[in-house]
Amino acid sequence: MATKGSAKKKSAKKSATKRTAKRAAPNDKDLNDLFYDQLKDVYFAEKQILKALPKMAKAAQSPDLSAAFKKHHGETEGQVDRLERIFKLIDKPAKAKTCDAIMGILDEGKEIMEEYKGTEALDAGLLAAAQAVEHYEMARYGTMKAWATQLGMNDVVSLIDQTLQQERKCDKDLTALAEGAVNSEAMAA
Repeated sequence: MATKGSAKKKSAKKSATKRTAKRAAPNDKDLNDLFYDQLKDVYFAEKQILKALPKMAKAAQSPDLSAAFKKHHGETEGQVDRLERIFKLIDKPAKAKTCDAIMGILDEGKEIMEEYKGTEALDAGLLAAAQAVEHYEMARYGTMKAWATQLGMNDVVSLIDQTLQQERKCDKDLTALAEGAVNSEAMAA
């Protein structure tokens, strides 16, 4: 007859064996799967950004800021096209996967447009929201570029790098707008 202590030891030993077996079992997913999953995520994000940019351009009070949003809308269309080319290069369907992160960032932008409409601080808020989007995109594209490099996807790396450079330039341009006039105008009010 087993004692309570020996039953606990047997149970603990079985649990340890199961954990080791789980770790030793081959995983069905790899970096290729992760890359594809991230690609679907950023594809969704870019399509949502395409919808948001015209609203931001319309809401902006500064003609320069409105023009920057319109310019980036055109760039984003090109970025979506590049993503679709990447899907073809990796022989996967171009599918979007809901990205809660970008939805949250865009919701913050909508909130700013509603709460600060007609105020001098609106453009500063729009710039902050736009830069949050850019920083999200730079993080995603930077990661995808590193993964594509690791996976030996040289054509994909080149396409991702084009978009990453555009996102960095857009962020730099938005910073110049903020520091050049928009933030000062928000303070002056």
